[in-house]
Amino acid sequence: MRRLFLIVVTALCTSSVASAGGQAAISTPRASARVGLTPAKHDASSKGTTRQCAGGKCHRVSVFQGHNAVKMSLRTEPLEKPSGNISLRAENLGEETTVNIYKKDGTFDDAALAKLDDLFRCVKTGEVRAVRAELYEQLSRIYDHFEGKQIYLVSGFRFAERNSSRHYHASAMDIRIPGVSINEMYKFAESLDAGGMGIGIYPTSGFIHVDFRAPGEPSYRWVDYSGHGGGGKAKKPGNRTQPARKPTS
Repeated sequence: MRRLFLIVVTALCTSSVASAGGQAAISTPRASARVGLTPAKHDASSKGTTRQCAGGKCHRVSVFQGHNAVKMSLRTEPLEKPSGNISLRAENLGEETTVNIYKKDGTFDDAALAKLDDLFRCVKTGEVRAVRAELYEQLSRIYDHFEGKQIYLVSGFRFAERNSSRHYHASAMDIRIPGVSINEMYKFAESLDAGGMGIGIYPTSGFIHVDFRAPGEPSYRWVDYSGHGGGGKAKKPGNRTQPARKPTS
């Protein structure tokens, strides 16, 4: 009788173990495929992309898309001298100024440039640098082309920025014009590039970026769907770029 009892217990244990083993097997990816289940997968397709919708259809695009400008697309004719007039509002500072960057003899007016430099100052640190004067000439051409509409400065000089940024070298600006399409602004800015300029468009934030590249670098174009950011931690003042201009009058 005892022997019969042991045989029954052994049979029951063996059946239980086999059942547990079968359940464990189903939890594996290979077993899941056998029974028609789809194992969970990590979706890496959305990394570095953003969702864009148009006409009721949505698709994912790269957040950043950039390329060297085609040489044949660059300007070959000399640029005409702008009026020198600029009406600028620094939207992050709530300050504005209207100046002409030229003196009557056609040379740069340092006092006017100093006023613009002050509006271009780093929002995070208050540091001021002498912005490349040719960038102001391009700003004046944009002002002239869009019939004297005030330009909004989103970002100018950024002291708290990575070294590779042209903002860090006081050679870049992010701008917008209320009531004007950033696509129109981008297209016109491209027409100003005779070589050595970087021009980007930021559809999400609603501005364009215009800069002068580092010496020897080719012209570059990009679209960036990310939001705007100044980036970086505040640095200690150092001997980099040109010191701030002092108004002469």
